[in-house]
Amino acid sequence: MSIRTLIRGGLVVTASDEVHADVLIEDGRVAALAAHGSAAAGAWTADRTIDATGKYVIPGGVDAHTHMELPFGGTSASDTFETGTRAAAWGGTTTIVDFAVQSVGHSLREGLDRWYAKADGNCAVDYAFHMILSDVNERTLKEMDHLVGEGVTSFKLFMAYPGVFYSDDGQILRAMQRGAANGGLIMMHAENGIAIDVLVEQALARGETDPRHHGEVRKVLLEAEATHRAIQLARVAGAPLYVVHVSAEEAVAELAAARDKGLPVFGETCPQYLFLSTDNLEEPDFQGAKYVCSTPLRPKEHQAALWRGLRTNDLQVVSTDHCPFCFRGQKELGRGDFSKIPNGLPGVENRMDLLHQAVLDGHISRRRWIEIACASPARMFGLYPQKGTIAPGSDADIVLYDPHAEQVISAETHHMNVDYSAYEGRRITGRVDTVLSRGELVIDQREFTGRAGHGAFVPRSTCQYL
Repeated sequence: MSIRTLIRGGLVVTASDEVHADVLIEDGRVAALAAHGSAAAGAWTADRTIDATGKYVIPGGVDAHTHMELPFGGTSASDTFETGTRAAAWGGTTTIVDFAVQSVGHSLREGLDRWYAKADGNCAVDYAFHMILSDVNERTLKEMDHLVGEGVTSFKLFMAYPGVFYSDDGQILRAMQRGAANGGLIMMHAENGIAIDVLVEQALARGETDPRHHGEVRKVLLEAEATHRAIQLARVAGAPLYVVHVSAEEAVAELAAARDKGLPVFGETCPQYLFLSTDNLEEPDFQGAKYVCSTPLRPKEHQAALWRGLRTNDLQVVSTDHCPFCFRGQKELGRGDFSKIPNGLPGVENRMDLLHQAVLDGHISRRRWIEIACASPARMFGLYPQKGTIAPGSDADIVLYDPHAEQVISAETHHMNVDYSAYEGRRITGRVDTVLSRGELVIDQREFTGRAGHGAFVPRSTCQYL
């Protein structure tokens, strides 16, 4: 039975507007908005009224880069689709786009079906998939067309991780050509993995085994070079390009130069690159292993360029690259050899809060917060306006956000299935109060009321920026 819900008295903030409005929800969708106190709003009746006085009413976050249950480095990411989507909800994210993985020698279909099976019936919020291409050949290129047809419209390739996910320039070009033809968006992990492997080998031979050396061998110039090369290959193919987890000033410069030419090139960064740095990798007693991810954390000086890129729209999206591994038993696999530390950080629960803190710190505006965390990822990956905004007809994925509540981020209180927080002890202002997913309460005044299986697979259209 459908429940009519009325959200009263809040400040509705979207990427384009800020307005004191009431929101009427019917059948899991936004039915109408009207100015608070207006005759129209006053005439509405509802089964359930939620008081949003003093709070922001914002679209649920869209995290376009997560890795739940990802096998990596002899272990697997510690969040399941159940624990990871529950944590996402606690953090005000109501849609994730996770990565299904094709294994070398196997079809895309097999990989995608494996991920459907992992997620189906287990998610607390809605989900979609990108496809990781690990083995580009004539058969898998044809399969790309079929995946676009069923709403999996983006494909990730790796210039890093030789022997695991790596594709050479010829394979990348072929995939880009196919994407140009079928409308699929190519996503790129841009690091020169062949050169990095040489530097890893040389560092280990010198006895440089600590976590900080992970950052030192994955050099800024090798991210910038790979970003440049990916852009040129995309130009040759006549294809759009989305570069994931951009961490370095020089890589941002490559994206900005391409965009200045009018090329359909897009970039994403992540909270870890905006708020953490190589200082964390250098923490003593192997604690730096907690912060090993790829691309790696950079010296603090790079943060200003990333914030500037977000303000100038040379970077369009902030995703998390949520890929958690516990410190005990997982990150510790790399004691004595940094190259064996599983790459990845937890963050799906922290993104919306950290970006709100960035508003308070003067890095971005309130509407830009919603743009980079909700609307732009939804548009980039063919989910808008179903997701990413509050408008008549949109899914009622809505967050009541308390901009004045103070919190201290800690593993003691987070809901991600991982034994540490990358932001342990950080004091921030702003906190999720209540979350609705398709009109159903998932978090009700800081109490989890959702359930595994509420979250549904969402087929996507193609990139809406093209």
